[in-house]
Amino acid sequence: MVKRIFLFLVTNLAVIVVLGIVLRLLGIDSYLAQQGGLNYTALLVFASVFGFGGAFISLAMSKWSAKRMTGAVVIEEPRTELERWLVETVRRQAQAAGIGMPEVAIYEAPDANAFATGMSKDNALVAVSTGLLHKMSRDEVEAVLGHEVSHIANGDMVTLALIQGIVNTFVIFLARVVGNIVDKAVFKTENGHGPAFWITSILAEIVFGILASIIVMYFSRQREFRADRGGAQLAGRNKMIAALERLKRVYEEPSLPDQISAFGISGRTGGGLKRLFMSHPPLDERIAALKAGV
Repeated sequence: MVKRIFLFLVTNLAVIVVLGIVLRLLGIDSYLAQQGGLNYTALLVFASVFGFGGAFISLAMSKWSAKRMTGAVVIEEPRTELERWLVETVRRQAQAAGIGMPEVAIYEAPDANAFATGMSKDNALVAVSTGLLHKMSRDEVEAVLGHEVSHIANGDMVTLALIQGIVNTFVIFLARVVGNIVDKAVFKTENGHGPAFWITSILAEIVFGILASIIVMYFSRQREFRADRGGAQLAGRNKMIAALERLKRVYEEPSLPDQISAFGISGRTGGGLKRLFMSHPPLDERIAALKAGV
């Protein structure tokens, strides 16, 4: 978790620095300033453009970036019986779920995992790891594929992009509001923005960004339960339970990049504060929910 938070802090620091440079070069900084304060309407518009823009650009590039980050190879023409089975299983589940046929890919990784990503229900990718194919039975792999197809059918990628856009907007907006208050009330800057504004904005964005990450991860965990139920409907509840129980027995720390880990079948584990930053609920909770029919 420490590594993930450190990377998060570095990323946010880079973002706020870039935003500051953009504001100054384009003259937006002086436009946002109004009578020694901030033009809150203009700031909210600016924050929304950057907040939602970043989230949806990431979504639009998700298939391309996922292939690059994992080395996933799309099955264009099945060469083996296993590849034919994978493509036909996804095709059958996609038809049952009422979505367009996703691309099907395999990527090299020792851990048993799979993920789905894409811009829309009709433009998506389902990828499975070689570790998953080696460690699971066909019935269990079918359930995992159903889980990923359900992510697509539920519109989870778009939903999380919207949530990310909303929290991004408020992080950018509130950080600059706090920076302005400190700059004007504490350091008594009268014209424009002084160094205190930028320093405080950076620190506030880091703090608000961590809180925003907790919110996004909460919604991600809830959507995992829903994808499990969808996988149970597409492949059978017993198969879905068996797949999760197998994941529990063969669990290895997932190798998926953080950008797409929320849509993997398996996620990082932990308790206490670490749980707040988990994209997936513990496997025991997911299994119990399926057995209870929740």
